[in-house]
Amino acid sequence: MTTEDILIQIVCLVDDQMKEVPKHHQAKLYPSELVTIGLLFALKGGHFRAFSRWLKRDDNALFAGVPDRTRLQRLLVTHQDWNERFLADPSFFLVIDRFPIELLFPIREGRSSQQFGKKSKDKGRWSIGIKLCWVLNRFGQVVDWDWDTMNTPDNEFQALIQQLAWTQHRPGR
Repeated sequence: MTTEDILIQIVCLVDDQMKEVPKHHQAKLYPSELVTIGLLFALKGGHFRAFSRWLKRDDNALFAGVPDRTRLQRLLVTHQDWNERFLADPSFFLVIDRFPIELLFPIREGRSSQQFGKKSKDKGRWSIGIKLCWVLNRFGQVVDWDWDTMNTPDNEFQALIQQLAWTQHRPGR
């Protein structure tokens, strides 16, 4: 299976979820294409500048009319709420877990003005990073997620469960 075949399958899956989102009359990309590009960046990782070059070089035929890099970044940030469509439905049994992601070695703390991770002890040693919290249903599908800096206490993520419990038990649902 080629990379192009995989991309076409991803586009089809995303397009099925984004049917009712209309295309803006001035937009060059359909909403499903924009979400697919965001998913590809999340899967591929790395820096957005390199990703943008890769996208234009290798996949220009699939995504005709890809805007320049900065415009594409603004579009992805503006429409990030479209990703909520891909979260699974909660079930009676939910699992919540968080895990740390180390972003910097502690010796490099404060060298960048763009640093957003905080210093905290994790597994007995100091690290600088974030905590990613997942809520999974009984099938292991992601129902909700959140992240915060490493020095955030774990009980701060209980709001995710409380919010899900409220939506499941409200009248008329």
